[in-house]
Formats: sequence, structure tokens, C-alpha cells
Amino acid sequence: MLKYIFKKAQFQRSLAWSQLSHQKTRLLVAMGGIAFANILIFMQLGFRQLFTSGATALPESLKGDLFLVHPDTRFLGSIEFDRLRLYQAAGIAGVADTIPLYINSGVAWAYKQEYQSYEARVIAFNPNRKVFDIPEVNVQLHKISVPDSFIFDRFAKQELGTVVQDFSSNKNNQLTVLINRRKADIVGLFNLGNSFFLGTGNVITSEANYAEIFGKEILNRVSIGIVTLNPGVNPEAVKAGIEKNVPGISVYTHEELIAKELKYQQENPAGLIFSFGAVMGFIIGVVIVYQVLYADVRDHLAEYATLKAMGYSDIYLLLVIFQEAAMLTVLGFIPGFFISVGMYSFLADLTRLELAMTPDLAIMVFILTLIMCLVSAAIASSKLRSADPADVF
Repeated sequence: MLKYIFKKAQFQRSLAWSQLSHQKTRLLVAMGGIAFANILIFMQLGFRQLFTSGATALPESLKGDLFLVHPDTRFLGSIEFDRLRLYQAAGIAGVADTIPLYINSGVAWAYKQEYQSYEARVIAFNPNRKVFDIPEVNVQLHKISVPDSFIFDRFAKQELGTVVQDFSSNKNNQLTVLINRRKADIVGLFNLGNSFFLGTGNVITSEANYAEIFGKEILNRVSIGIVTLNPGVNPEAVKAGIEKNVPGISVYTHEELIAKELKYQQENPAGLIFSFGAVMGFIIGVVIVYQVLYADVRDHLAEYATLKAMGYSDIYLLLVIFQEAAMLTVLGFIPGFFISVGMYSFLADLTRLELAMTPDLAIMVFILTLIMCLVSAAIASSKLRSADPADVF
């Protein structure tokens, strides 16, 4: 019995491949159409991924147990709250320390005069505290303690100039830039990352240097309050205590803070546009594969009718069409995948954004491609089900 089933399945595969490869031009057109749909889906989902991965780079890199932000904060750094709230939170049972983190976006930047932008983002804190879970930042805290000293993000966009290249080739390991028309020294590099909407690059400095640029009063306005807890303390209990006793702030765990930033991006109109683009790519693929499979069924209707007359069932012949669809999935996905990898690499170098092919994304698009081809096969097979051997002969 098993031997019979195996031979039957083998015949199906052989027939499916013979039908597909009989007309080479049609097969190449189908492969090209599926590859095009794959590339479109990959690029749209890749761009959408940029919004989520880039937007969560900052909260993911922070080190703390709880985080305080203004209740109306849309994304981190958009609204500040009074530093007094940190002192109040420090008095809650279980809190070991509270650390203010300052973020100022849209800062005027100039390097070598020809480079100017108003989208640099300055991040500041007390260098005697470790607020980042980035080893490269933590080993350079002594550098930013020096007046007018900053460290620069390697992933900054090209608008901020050739700071990374020039710093790496500078024997003195120091460059001078202008931040809000004040001279500032770049004394180190680190990796954090950018997103589409949060400026062109990041610099980190001490709160003292931050006050020199923006005025001492700005230290009374905190972007993020980082709370560390005593060992063995229940974070949820401390969170409830802060929310009850400290007005004018919202409290998040690390996971909740990342989720909040992610939710903002997912609800961003640009993210929805990219999702719609992926849907359009799926629909385009369905139409292309349907046209190919329908033409294949129509051209070989006599052969299918002969098989029906020999006793093969409609279900058996439907399986042949579905196997053709599965073969097209693989044949079209392979070139679409490798072309997309190349485009990802090109755009990552061009934009300095983290655009990389991930296994999850590749698997998702492959499954979408398989569904796309199977849906097309199901629609195209309607012609096969209506075929009657008596009509053909």
C-alpha cells in the first residue's frame, strides 16, 4: 500500500514538473513575477521593520528596573517632567536610586561648515551612574566627564558629516564640532542606531556639559527617570507605590517601555503604509501566479481530461496543480530572496539604518509566498474541475 502511494505521489510530482517546464518562457515569467512580488513584500516589511527596530534601540539599551516618563509622552524624549518627581519616587519603599536622563532632539549641528543639520539628538546623564547597557559607552564615561566632551554614534546618518571616518583616522582621537553654535569635542564612538523619525544621529555627554549648551535650568526637566530597586524587591509593588504617591508621571517596566515605543511606531501612518504595500505585493503575486497556472490548465485540458477518463479523480488532479504551485513557490522565492538581501545591504550602507535580513522575516515571506501560490492554484483549478472527458473527445 505504501509502495503504491509513493509511486502515485512520484507520478504527481513528475507530471507537475513536466507541465511547468514544458514551456520555458512561461516558467521564467512565473518565476520573475513571484520574485518581483517577493522583493516588493521584503522591501515593504523591511522598511516597516526599520520603524520598530530603530525606534526601540534607545529603550532596549537602557539599564534599570523601572522607568518614569510624562503621561503624555508619545515617544521617548518628546515631553519632559519635573525633576522633583524623581526625588519623590526616591522616597518610595524599595527604591535604591533614581537617575535623570535628558534627551534633546532637533539640536543645531555643524561639522566642517559644509555639513549642517538640525536633527542631532543629545543624550545626557550623570557619568558617575551607568544608565546604558552598552559596554562601549560605560568604558568611556570618564571621557564625557571632561568639559565640552561628547561621544558620537557610529550609526549617525551622512548629514552629520564624516565624523566617524575622520575620528578613526585622527591620531589625537578628538574632533571639534558645533552643537547649538558652541564648540564641542568628539572624544569617542559608540553604537546605538537611528530610526526614520528620530533625528540623524546621537551624541552622549554628561549632564554638566548638557547644561552648558542648553542652560542650567534645563536640568530641572527630565526626559526619562531611571529607577533601580533594592535586591529582592517586587517591581510591581514598587511600581504601584510610585503611581499612587507620585503625581504627574507614568511608570513602566523595561519590557513595557519597549512595548510603548513599539506601539507608537506600529500606529504611525508610515508603518501602516508599508504594511499596505506588502499586501499589494501579495495581491500582485496572486494575480501573476493565477494567470500562469490558469493558462497551464487551459493548454493541457486534453491531457487532464484523458487522465480523468483513465480513472484519475478531480482531487488527484488538483494535487498536481497544487504541486505546481509549491514548485513555483521555491523557484520564485530563491531569486527574490537573494536580490532582497543585496538591496537590504545597499540601503543599509546608504542610510546607515539597521536594515538586515532576519530568519523570521525570510520564513514569514516564504510562507506568504506559499499561501499566495496555493490561493492562485485553487482559483485556477476551477477550469479543471469543470472539464468533462466527453466534451474533449
